[in-house]
Amino acid sequence: MKFLLTFVGVVHLLSLSSGKTIYKNDISQRTFQEIKEEIASYGDVAKAIINLAVYGKAQNRSYERLALLVDTVGPRPSGSKSLEKAIQIMYQNLQEDGLENVHLEPVKIPHWERGEESAVMLEPRIHKMAILGLGSSIGTPPEGITAEVLVVTSFEELQRRAPEARGKIVVYNQPYVNYSKTVQYRVQGSVEAAKVGAVASLIRSVASFSIYSPHTGIQEYQDGVPKIPTACITVEDAEMMSRMASRGNRIVIQLKMGAKNYPDADSFNTVAEIIGSKYPEQVVLVSGHLDSWDVGQGAMDDGGGAFISWEALSLIKDLGLRPKRTLRLVLWTAEEQGGIGAFQYYQLHKANISNYSLVMESDLGTFLPSGLQFTGSEKARTIVEEVMSLLQPVNITQVFRAGEGTDINFWIQAGVPGASLLDDLYKYFSFHHSRGDTMTIMDPKQMNVAAAVWAVVSYVIADMEEMLPRS
Repeated sequence: MKFLLTFVGVVHLLSLSSGKTIYKNDISQRTFQEIKEEIASYGDVAKAIINLAVYGKAQNRSYERLALLVDTVGPRPSGSKSLEKAIQIMYQNLQEDGLENVHLEPVKIPHWERGEESAVMLEPRIHKMAILGLGSSIGTPPEGITAEVLVVTSFEELQRRAPEARGKIVVYNQPYVNYSKTVQYRVQGSVEAAKVGAVASLIRSVASFSIYSPHTGIQEYQDGVPKIPTACITVEDAEMMSRMASRGNRIVIQLKMGAKNYPDADSFNTVAEIIGSKYPEQVVLVSGHLDSWDVGQGAMDDGGGAFISWEALSLIKDLGLRPKRTLRLVLWTAEEQGGIGAFQYYQLHKANISNYSLVMESDLGTFLPSGLQFTGSEKARTIVEEVMSLLQPVNITQVFRAGEGTDINFWIQAGVPGASLLDDLYKYFSFHHSRGDTMTIMDPKQMNVAAAVWAVVSYVIADMEEMLPRS
């Protein structure tokens, strides 16, 4: 069966490349050559978007808009007054920009605050450690938790040494492989430590590079497993304690965390549109999330993604363009808690899932893009590759696998084609969820190019005569 499916897939690809019939929902019988010619006809429009964004009056606009917001509001954690202030500012900004159907869709989101926190190594020497509590963690008693440390490099080692863990603080010194593989220690570390009787867990920051910088993020408790406090520590401290433990040193840490979870708060997903001229009920969605963690400014994660998504609609509007389908901008709330706002959006709108041609999210940085990540049928991928060829003037034409985003994955898993902007992930995860996520790491020229890519892709797919074909 696997061979048969693979063979059929190859036949589809061959038919696309040879100009045979391409089907959309078993209705369309246009050849791929006809679709290719249609896409090529957008060459002048693509150049106009690129020129406006990169060289024209709109250059640096997304950067300047972002700087104004994050300098004014600062970080925007879920449930905070600063997040709600940012949402209200954006609601006003989108109206003043002349976009259509600007509105707020109410949702309930988690509210967690870290409070005061500290970690001090007491043995084998006094050393004050840099930490950041992990989102949703409970706090310690006021006097803190003082306990011996058990250092492990994996969940497997923790299981092997389970008898040693009772009553101790488990320190994870897992190597950084990539984010998706390594982040499991941040998300699940406290649960696995609690299962073997640990009193707290400290996780080596999930980062590609460190200058003694802790990196926070969400963690998850599990029903039936005791809740223990958990925080991230720097790569440097995790490696140091690993070396100490290998020498047989006894390590003792005093951990204090004032973290608290509060009842869910009211918030909003922020929505604006350019309404389609011919198929207004059909949608191409562009998005980024407006919330951030409570350290740094949330400029990179995900201020940049949110603001190039806004910029995409601004560029299209400024050129007097109106695609056949509706271009919908959504600025998500509470992405950092696991796509909470986006899940509620999906529940509200999934009845119209057949009308979504493409869902897009930029949440991996807005440095100079490497290309577009895409998930969808091979027919749709071939079309997207042709669309990306329109970006030859900025030399960004590659289409990679695995288009994804916390906020759009609900749609992708249900069969809607999805796209994300692929960026410099080493740089991104050097600053991700840290105090270093500020405007200083943002580059206006790179944001201009990212916005141009986002605008060209979203406009052309929204304006083509047919929706992207699904599997």
